[in-house]
Amino acid sequence: MKRLILADSAGTELRFLMYRTYDFEVGRSDNSFEIVLSRGWDYEHIPQGARLYIPDTEYGGIYRRLETNTAQDSICLGGYTWRGMMQKKIISPPSGQDYATDSGELNAIVKARVEAAFPGLFVGSSESTGVTVSGYQYDRYCNLEEGLTKLLKSIGYRLELSYSQTLKSVVVSAVPIVDYSQQVELSSDMRTDYTMKSQQDGVNHLICLGKGELKDRTVYHWYVDENGNIDTVQHFFGADEIAEVFDYSGGELPDLIKSGRDKLESLMNENSFGMTIDAERDIGIGDIVGGRDYLSGMTMTSPIAGKIVTSKNGSQSIEYKLEDDVSVTVEPAQAFAALRATKKEAEEWK
Repeated sequence: MKRLILADSAGTELRFLMYRTYDFEVGRSDNSFEIVLSRGWDYEHIPQGARLYIPDTEYGGIYRRLETNTAQDSICLGGYTWRGMMQKKIISPPSGQDYATDSGELNAIVKARVEAAFPGLFVGSSESTGVTVSGYQYDRYCNLEEGLTKLLKSIGYRLELSYSQTLKSVVVSAVPIVDYSQQVELSSDMRTDYTMKSQQDGVNHLICLGKGELKDRTVYHWYVDENGNIDTVQHFFGADEIAEVFDYSGGELPDLIKSGRDKLESLMNENSFGMTIDAERDIGIGDIVGGRDYLSGMTMTSPIAGKIVTSKNGSQSIEYKLEDDVSVTVEPAQAFAALRATKKEAEEWK
């Protein structure tokens, strides 16, 4: 496990940082860190605006938050991670235009965007991916991380961040998304803990009621299909149809349509998948992982949405947060039992 380094605001390394615990959360939502120190000399010599990071990873950021606890004899430092800082920069449409757009090679686009947003702190990779886009249109006023992530994901790439001690900068690059679910089976036989949940009794027909009275009231129907897509065509009937009413009194049709869809997304079938993997396996945000539970016969795959990296008592762990886009299959448990028996026999034969 690499050490946590303290550097000044210009990136000049000062020393390894002595700490009790640390917690770096990176991903699609919360992007912040907390480092707990003992009160005393180690804190007194940490300047505001200092950089705190683990080299060659994206686990790091700038110290801008402080909390002290005399009862626990501790000081807590915090701030946004590098990825979190990208989420505080906005891609705005140029004056007189409806949307911001980009064309060119992926890393050239990433490089131009991050270096303009963070001069001297972030740098883009000069290595060409060999992949180009033409006239890509960003969502209006999206943040920098969100915009670049969406662009790259549309062509099978993801953002990678890594702090370089040599460059004293955060290096941001476009790399291909890796589907680990096709390469490595993460099961309870390995050093992997996970939770799986498959809820198949969610609402699949939402009747949305808007403005008007009685027969003149605006009514709109949303449906869910077998793959979890929402559209205006009914897919489930009889005992398989699960319907509810969404009362949006006074809502005009455009608002009713949007609000009804958002409501159905919160009520429909839910598949959730959580995973904790040993710290030796570090998977990138946007890569795809899968897990298999032989006992229940359940298999799930999902892109990585975030990671929480913690260290306590010298031991590091990585908890993976997965996107809502979870794919699930449930096979007869007997089939998995037979597969597991075959696997065990093969291992014993070795």
